[in-house]
Amino acid sequence: MQLPDEDDLAQSLKEAQQRQRHPRAPVRIADVMSRLMARKGYAQLQQGLQWEAAWAAAAGEQLSKNSRVGKTNRGVLEITARNSAVLQELTFQKQKLLKKLQTAAGANNLRNLRFRVGEID
Repeated sequence: MQLPDEDDLAQSLKEAQQRQRHPRAPVRIADVMSRLMARKGYAQLQQGLQWEAAWAAAAGEQLSKNSRVGKTNRGVLEITARNSAVLQELTFQKQKLLKKLQTAAGANNLRNLRFRVGEID
């Protein structure tokens, strides 16, 4: 068996002392998970799925089939309509839809809806 020389012992002692100067506090698993979800974008994905479910309930079968929920930005939810006729109907029902979305999603931070025409997958 080979014995460690003095340089190895000195280096090990120095590393141990440095670790003692900067000890790490334990991190809660909830904090680690929230950072991971934010970094990977899972929170936005989950929020998008919640908006889709709330939109289907608020708009009804016919309108939700011809429209799609987009992104939220500063309390404004973007809705894409299949054509201008659907867009006009959504505009007529805007206040009713907004109130339904606020109650269904429990989102007090939702302030407005923005409609636009685009492709629906």
